[in-house]
Amino acid sequence: MLEHAMNTLSLVGQDEQGISDEAIEQALHHALKPIMETLCHVLLVPPDYTRLHSNAGLITRLLYQMLSPFCQVDILPALGTHQAVSPFQWQAMFGDIPYKRMIVHRWREDVVPIGQVPGSFVAEVSDGLATAAVGIEINKQLLDPKYDLVLSIGQVVPHEVIGMANHSKNIFVGCGGPAIINATHMLGAVYGMERIMGKDHSPARKVLDYAAEHLIQNMPLNYILTVTDAPEGIIRTRGLFIGPQRRFFEEAVHLARKTNLILLNRPIKKAVVYLDEMSFQSTWLGNKAIYRTRMAMASGGELVILAPGIDKFGEDPAMDALIRKYGYRGRDYILGMGESQKDLRDNLSAAAHLIHGSSEGRFAITYCTRYLNREEVEGVGYQYLPYEDATERYPPQRLRAGWQQAADGEEIFYIPNPALGLWMEKSRLTD
Repeated sequence: MLEHAMNTLSLVGQDEQGISDEAIEQALHHALKPIMETLCHVLLVPPDYTRLHSNAGLITRLLYQMLSPFCQVDILPALGTHQAVSPFQWQAMFGDIPYKRMIVHRWREDVVPIGQVPGSFVAEVSDGLATAAVGIEINKQLLDPKYDLVLSIGQVVPHEVIGMANHSKNIFVGCGGPAIINATHMLGAVYGMERIMGKDHSPARKVLDYAAEHLIQNMPLNYILTVTDAPEGIIRTRGLFIGPQRRFFEEAVHLARKTNLILLNRPIKKAVVYLDEMSFQSTWLGNKAIYRTRMAMASGGELVILAPGIDKFGEDPAMDALIRKYGYRGRDYILGMGESQKDLRDNLSAAAHLIHGSSEGRFAITYCTRYLNREEVEGVGYQYLPYEDATERYPPQRLRAGWQQAADGEEIFYIPNPALGLWMEKSRLTD
């Protein structure tokens, strides 16, 4: 198949600067060289703006510059349930690539079924917590025979649903439909975030591995995977892995565990997390502040989320309504409601999100917002503090990442971007 004709490579930064933009460009040229002249139509599948620090924007721009002079290049951002990339976000991430080259993934409308993962397999990998077969639907563009090559681009980083983000998740969830999105999200929720985050072989990952092996063998698919961090907000590419075989993902996982797991010697009593307003406009996205810190939080502690851009709960009106109706009230409550409430049963990804977004009563969560009011925030189960009041006490422009004292002497742990890592007590680390 075509993807195997590409050159493969693993590139790891050998110093504190990481891999330079020039080295990334050279690596892409090397990978594409054997097939460059044979290509007529290429589909790029990068993440959306919420993964700005993946450096997928740079890679997508470089690929477009290489390929567009002699073939058609379309771009299908792997949105999952997220909103479409806005023109401003597009320019910030993808530069001068024409906005019209974007194909919007509409997760409810634009997908077609390609098969299913058997219930017996799901039961085996989930320790019997789920037993139903999982239907696989993906965006119809991925199956268009005009494409000579589909390049999935994205960051391997700890993730609350699947353990480590990207690889086939970009295809089956990022470009997937309700069945697979609902199933994987609920599978992660019932199995337990703490059991999977920062690990490769989660139940949801095994379901996607099965689908990749059995259902898309004829797709001209290859993966470009990054491992990044962003000290002081500047993207640093620590690893670049290009190849269709799973071993390239495994190499990226190994590096991401060293790069993006932040291990603490003691739990955090007061955490302050900042959500960039251009990346996070909903708690559906912003709750990464909860997912990525829960294994570092002390029982009885408080997580303060500075959320200047949050103006809604869900990414669409249907999800927003469900979050407002049921709230972030814990696993047992949501599972109980799911047994009796059809709207929740029909939207298992929302149910899973509500489970993920609760501390299960172990620590307090305070959302500090400009656009959501006290009644709205407290109505879904969180504590509320006006954003201006919170930033007077915790001014993000004066804070540095990690342990420090606030102006009044209170010890806090500050996280400027929760999307870039997983914070946990060292004692919780397992293979």
